[in-house]
Amino acid sequence: MRRFFCDCGSPVYFDNDFCINCRSALGYDPVRGDMVTLADWGNGEFQDLLGNRFRYCANGEQFGVCNWLRPADQEEDLCQACRFNRTVPNQSRPENKQRWLVLERAKKRLFYTLAQLNLPLLDGWSDPQRGLLLDFVEDARSSDAFPETFVTTGYLGGVITINALEADDVARTAARDELKESYRTVLGHLRHESGHYYWSLLNPDAALLEEFRDLFGNDRADYREALDNHYASGPPPDWQERFISAYASSHPSEDWAECWGHYLHIFDALDTAWAHGLLGTPPLAMVMAERLAAWTRISLMLNELNRSVGRGDAYPFVINELVAEKLEFIELAIQRLRTLR
Repeated sequence: MRRFFCDCGSPVYFDNDFCINCRSALGYDPVRGDMVTLADWGNGEFQDLLGNRFRYCANGEQFGVCNWLRPADQEEDLCQACRFNRTVPNQSRPENKQRWLVLERAKKRLFYTLAQLNLPLLDGWSDPQRGLLLDFVEDARSSDAFPETFVTTGYLGGVITINALEADDVARTAARDELKESYRTVLGHLRHESGHYYWSLLNPDAALLEEFRDLFGNDRADYREALDNHYASGPPPDWQERFISAYASSHPSEDWAECWGHYLHIFDALDTAWAHGLLGTPPLAMVMAERLAAWTRISLMLNELNRSVGRGDAYPFVINELVAEKLEFIELAIQRLRTLR
């Protein structure tokens, strides 16, 4: 992700809604792809130095969970990203505001990266056939309003579902430990599930599907049976030689989604490293082999920095030769997807 600055010159973050130095209001303009410094114009409207008028997304105005902007004269009261929401956590429960804020920040970062990659991104309200929607859903573990329910994070039919408890650090850490996952974040979930969405949008031809099966395996294998076997018996002993994660070994479609998620991890991290002067070339100007070589250097540095401050590895994964080929395939798929815009 690029670096952002307030008009006063102070660096600001993608999530900020005000500058801690000059106290000016800030918001993200998705059209410009930049953080904007704002002057209060009254009645909920703001103006930037160029004279453009904005309002905050209604989810920012009403609930304080969004810092994205919309044109002041736009009839739709939601920003480009919040129009993808179908279900959000019940805001009458105090703990849900923070959960929704965490979910929104992760979603916005995902959408920023998808825009950087020039991928098609349509909401399911405007395009029910090809669009995407998101459900941030509670179940019995987080709300007594949903007795005897158990919501799993996943993707089905154009809808990404994220259990709202994933935005709770304690609950997410417990799930990570129980499932023996070395990495589990809300952003990681969203990136992974977006991979399922884009595979469905790609609708591969016979040649691309054959190449997929050569690399990832037979996607026609029974999905439910494969996941049941994975959770009952665990990954194969040699999974690290063929997969990016243990979960990737459960089924070819999950291998694809895991690799897709890691592709987005790597791209965003390299983009951030370039913005901060750690790389001489932006990742969009690199071929995949160059990105992977750069990522080897950057991820080693990240892990050493984390260990230096007493934390675990930021990227506890090894990109073996076969995974590198799978990431090359994802690069090819992304090029195909760009033609669908």
